[in-house]
Amino acid sequence: MNITSTNLLIDPEWLANHLSDPNLIIIDCRFSLADPELGNKQYQESHIPGAFYLDLNQDLSSPVQKHGGRHPLPDPNQLAQKLATIGVKYQETLIVAYDDSRFAFASRLWWLLTYMGHEKVGLLDGGFSGWQKEYSVTNKIPTQNHGFFQPQIQQKMVVDIETVKAKKDLSGVVLVDSRDSDRYLGKHEPIDPIAGHIPGAINYPWKQVTGDNSKAKVSEQVSRWKEVKNAEDIVVYCGSGVTACVNLWSLKIAGINTGKLYAGSWSDWCSYLLDN
Repeated sequence: MNITSTNLLIDPEWLANHLSDPNLIIIDCRFSLADPELGNKQYQESHIPGAFYLDLNQDLSSPVQKHGGRHPLPDPNQLAQKLATIGVKYQETLIVAYDDSRFAFASRLWWLLTYMGHEKVGLLDGGFSGWQKEYSVTNKIPTQNHGFFQPQIQQKMVVDIETVKAKKDLSGVVLVDSRDSDRYLGKHEPIDPIAGHIPGAINYPWKQVTGDNSKAKVSEQVSRWKEVKNAEDIVVYCGSGVTACVNLWSLKIAGINTGKLYAGSWSDWCSYLLDN
């Protein structure tokens, strides 16, 4: 892969050999839902050389409202401005995103960039832990460079609750719940006020995309989606629109381009049930 290529999965060895390339920017997306400050603390202590940090709550989401879910999509212009300040050049810079959570948060950035029209972005295979075993880390914060980013929103990539209600039972439409099976089945609900799933949804847990070592199971993704690959629309959700992006990335790996994100996800769906 050369520096101008689009590649969904970035090999650590390739990245190690291209750290000094001026047309590459690395973004650390580590985060903890249980401790929202932890990811930034970890970044300050050590990160891949040259990496900048983007925070799920501060940068990759907008403030929570009554409806819209726990992690509403960010204002694209604000995120674009942030990306420009770290030197991203729209549709030119190759962005490598990583986390330490099996792509949970890095895939959110991957999806957002694609949604904003910037497809030169990939996820680091193995995440930070995999990198740290083989290559050096640093606590040096990189110098910001001026870039430019003019988003071109791909509106077809996202749906709202009204679209889900209208389409979910149509033939040719598949609704995918990305959460762990116990949450999908309503046996366990640690976060949202109501347990269960959207009627008609099928369950494809997002953790099936990687192994415990955060390495992508690339060869398994085509067969994983074989039952739904011919659907006209595949609408994907999770708890708040974050880990669903792992499944959307997986669909892309499998060569399926019909995946859409229900951005509000189960937390948005619940918020309307509570109104009744």
